[in-house]
Amino acid sequence: MPPDVAAMIHAAPADAAKTKQRRHERSAVFNIHSSKKDFMPTEKELKELVRQKYSEIALQNKATNAASCCGAGGCSTEVYNIMSDDYTTLEGYNADADLGLGCGLPTEFAQIKPGDTVIDLGSGAGNDCFIARALTGESGKVIGIDFTAAMIEKARANADKLGYNNVEFRFGDIEKMPVGGGVADVVVSNCVLNLVPDKKNVMDEIFRVLKSRGHFSISDIVLQGALPVNLQQAAEMYAGCVSGAIQKEAYLQLIKDAGFESITIQKEKQIIIPDDILQNYLSKEEIEVFKNSDTGIYSVTVFARKPECCDPGAGCC
Repeated sequence: MPPDVAAMIHAAPADAAKTKQRRHERSAVFNIHSSKKDFMPTEKELKELVRQKYSEIALQNKATNAASCCGAGGCSTEVYNIMSDDYTTLEGYNADADLGLGCGLPTEFAQIKPGDTVIDLGSGAGNDCFIARALTGESGKVIGIDFTAAMIEKARANADKLGYNNVEFRFGDIEKMPVGGGVADVVVSNCVLNLVPDKKNVMDEIFRVLKSRGHFSISDIVLQGALPVNLQQAAEMYAGCVSGAIQKEAYLQLIKDAGFESITIQKEKQIIIPDDILQNYLSKEEIEVFKNSDTGIYSVTVFARKPECCDPGAGCC
């Protein structure tokens, strides 16, 4: 995806034939065709798509990413900021690490204390890690995990410029984190779990790496109601944090099933996708039906705690 904003703005289709052609081109990553409504890419294909897209997003500027859905799916000229919240007033903010991604401010709600060990899932260029570093201080530790090499490189360069020796970035998959069990006081993540095919496995991993009574604060995208098929099957909307989202109740149930307690929604806001992005995937009639339906796309920040006495080897879980 080119970094030039203008190059990412797509003109409205002139007729049905152009609309059909655009859908065909956008689905070609997975050989998805509109007639094959039941086709789903493999987990491996989805993860590779995300890796490729976020390697490109790492090179884009904040304005481009903020005017799109998580840096993918084309830019809007109608709305400057579609999903991300403003970090600039938070202590520890570093402009070089802010790519305009995310859908919340999990570190603001994460109850991070001095001396805490914090893990950030899908750490990108390091934005949330540096906010967490300001809260945990020199006596704490922050570990960012990302499976995109370009993001890890960018984050490490930012950490070096800031001179932090207790912030590190590890290349790895959050479905199999490169950390031991029971090491983190707090886990944070910003608009990442919706990109992971096996969300249950990630919840289990978060449970594993947290200490007894440790907790997480995660911002993510969830749904209420069904997305239009052509939006759900669009490869760019998967990378754009939309079509990989699951139902809100199912998301909360995954957290409960993983063994967490004190599950609380700390913040919730509706995400409105502008028409000039929707038109890349839906006809005018489909856009109207979607906008007038009960379907909603929401950003939620969720808190949950690992029960007491659940560290590895404790013999209680």
